[in-house]
Amino acid sequence: MLFRQIFDPKLAQYAYLIGCQRTKEAVLIDPERDIDRYLAIAAAEGVRITAVTETHIHADFLSGSREFAETGVRAYLSDEGDADWKYGWLEAGDYDTVLLRDGDTFAVGNIEIKALHTPGHTPEHLSFLVVDHGGGAAEPMGIASGDFVFVGSLGRPDLLETAAGVAGAMEPSARRLFHSLDTFLALPDFLQVWPAHGAGSACGKSLGAVPMSTVGYERRFNASIGVAGSGEEAFVSSILDGQPEPPAYFARMKRLNRDGVPVLGEASRPERIEAAALVERAWQGEVLIVDGRLDRQSFMSGHIAGSLYAPFNKTFSTIVGSYAAPTDEIVLVLDEDRVEEAVRDLIRIGYDRIVGFVPPAEVESLDSLVATPIVDFARVDAVRGSPGYRVLDVRGAAEYASRQIPGAINVAHTRLVPRLDEIPTDDVLLVHCKTGARAAAAAAALERAGRQVEYVDDSFVNWRAG
Repeated sequence: MLFRQIFDPKLAQYAYLIGCQRTKEAVLIDPERDIDRYLAIAAAEGVRITAVTETHIHADFLSGSREFAETGVRAYLSDEGDADWKYGWLEAGDYDTVLLRDGDTFAVGNIEIKALHTPGHTPEHLSFLVVDHGGGAAEPMGIASGDFVFVGSLGRPDLLETAAGVAGAMEPSARRLFHSLDTFLALPDFLQVWPAHGAGSACGKSLGAVPMSTVGYERRFNASIGVAGSGEEAFVSSILDGQPEPPAYFARMKRLNRDGVPVLGEASRPERIEAAALVERAWQGEVLIVDGRLDRQSFMSGHIAGSLYAPFNKTFSTIVGSYAAPTDEIVLVLDEDRVEEAVRDLIRIGYDRIVGFVPPAEVESLDSLVATPIVDFARVDAVRGSPGYRVLDVRGAAEYASRQIPGAINVAHTRLVPRLDEIPTDDVLLVHCKTGARAAAAAAALERAGRQVEYVDDSFVNWRAG
């Protein structure tokens, strides 16, 4: 049996290529939207992707299942859950599809895949047991657990409510998740666990950075499974407590994954734009500039007015998704050798209109740049409470609850755009987080929205109430 775990570090997402080396057929589990890279990996391994499946309707990235179905690959998709969470896009074309319910199986060569209905994270969620009959096995080797069981944690059951806006969904979902654990705990200890996400994903809390585990290890050391041993009420309270606010764009992606991700075809190839021309186009509102420089002080010291700041690291996709609209025509401030990677990052969350790029050195050479005041917590303590100043804390609600500056407004940076009407328009905003990283992106977005800001580039441990 061929097994490849394919990792996207910016979305902390795992896809799985599982193939039969005798028949040269393979199935791909939980693909992202830019499918050409999976096809290249399969070709390099000497197999052909003949089937695609996914564990559930995702919220944190756009699925590649429809893209594969457009090419004639058979799609195996969940038929579990309620009527609101069925795959509506299947009606949009003549696709080769098979709908799965609990206990259903399908084969790819000599590999058998068995679906288990494991609701809680989402109503339709499936996990997949994988049996290598070609290797002589009669029992499964592993389980592709999707967003059900992670290394060290479980999938969050609140996203239908907090991300998709389904009021009253989180507690019933948490109870379904509790009962789904019976299915997992009935599996043998030797079974490998192949999750859909690792550390850094917003689909759970306290996810481990180890890429896979076993049922036996999770039975002993998974903290959320441990709490389940204290009963349903204790589990529900624990699993819902302290979940970070999901980015606002999750709701859009979940709807698209259900109703139909636009067919991508080939990714865009942005053109190089002269920096001086970019200033004019930005001023006229023709494009949105996304500045990917890693040095936030360099950005704050000089950037084109109206730029968003999204450092080209693991936070890049989340920041763009939180502050830009899919209809925006985006120009990247990035070196040319990073542009293709950035385009892929953005199309995975539904941003297809990347029209150009400018190297950072050319932007930094311009005379028409604007600067954002950089301050520390000593400055915050000196002016907070004074007329015309407000402190804006862009950490998560749980962080804010544990310790905060008196009188500070709290809006998580990934929820800032839909809550702009809660932010004062006349005061200078002292924008801070824990380290300055999230506050940098938030400060740039607020300036773009016409607010006056001072960016707090300081560690929150340095704040001492005066």
